[in-house]
Amino acid sequence: MQGTAASMMTSPSSTAKGLYHVDTLVEKPAPGTAPTNLSVLGRYVLPPEIFDILERTAPGRGGEIQLTDGLQTLARRLSLYGLETEGRLYDAGDRVGFVEATVAFALKRPKLAAELRPALRRLLDG
Repeated sequence: MQGTAASMMTSPSSTAKGLYHVDTLVEKPAPGTAPTNLSVLGRYVLPPEIFDILERTAPGRGGEIQLTDGLQTLARRLSLYGLETEGRLYDAGDRVGFVEATVAFALKRPKLAAELRPALRRLLDG
């Protein structure tokens, strides 16, 4: 992923290999200001309390209620943990990232890839 589009964990402390206790998060820090190389990717197992927290969360960045703000509140009230994973990261919240992810996953399906590759070549050559 280019830049720092993801929310970042700022104060993770490792509790076990690949498992982190998280007490602070930053929503989409500006390029070059990310406090760590650990990001929040949008796969969560959350307690029911998050819904009450989000109801009381004021709009943040972009005038929208940010889940990251709710997670920050949750981290102050309860324990919040992150699990480090490996793999390719796509920013599906970005138009180009969404298209890239869609194409990448389509190319992993042999039958679809056989039809898609020529279409992509035509588009790129056209």
